Amino acid sequence: MATRSKSTFQKRQKEMKRQEKQRMKAERRAQKKLAPRAEGDAPIENITSENMFDDPDIVPADPWPQG
Repeated sequence: MATRSKSTFQKRQKEMKRQEKQRMKAERRAQKKLAPRAEGDAPIENITSENMFDDPDIVPADPWPQG
């Protein structure tokens, strides 16, 4: 009966650990994709010329003030 060398066994263990890590990462990604988004993660609304001046905090400074 042939015996495996120590380095072969270590390589196999390392490869198995790598595969398990990949499996866990894929699982986490899938769960994150399915999980409902938190309120703080809401997408940022696009600022258009129609709604740009609705919020006084967004109003740009006038580069050439009149006066």
